[in-house]
Amino acid sequence: MKWYKKQPACWFLCSLLLTACTISYKFNGASIDYNLVSTMSISDFPNQSPLVSPTLGPNFTDALKDIYTRQTRLEMVQSNGDLELEGEITGYDLTPMAVKEDLYSSETKLTITVRVRYYNRTNPDEDFEQTFSAYTTFDSNTMLSTIQDELNETITEELVEQIYNATVANW
Repeated sequence: MKWYKKQPACWFLCSLLLTACTISYKFNGASIDYNLVSTMSISDFPNQSPLVSPTLGPNFTDALKDIYTRQTRLEMVQSNGDLELEGEITGYDLTPMAVKEDLYSSETKLTITVRVRYYNRTNPDEDFEQTFSAYTTFDSNTMLSTIQDELNETITEELVEQIYNATVANW
């Protein structure tokens, strides 16, 4: 059979593929009953660790507010939200890693630890107090002060995801 005799079937298949329906679904992980829960309050997370990064507390609090604003329809309120988060940064620790033959560390691990208290006013069974931590490593020859903001941002992003998943994702 010659190719031009198959042409109508090819055109039909191509037009069918081009006009096929597409289904789009956005999954952000939140399992919130918006009929019961409409507001959220997030208190400032002060940095109470012995080693203090001055901008960590405000940046961490802003990142928490940002993820709930972007991924839920909850309205942020100053206090007494249907869902409430509070806590403090309890650890900002540097640990030497990967010791070389000259007994000097080639890598350093920065770990940030946060204690979180979560209250669900519509379902108190979901309330909890939990500690979250995350870390990243960097070359020990690099001064912490030169990469501190970048490291803090990376770790904060991971911590915020952990807290979000523990509070409203209910996986």
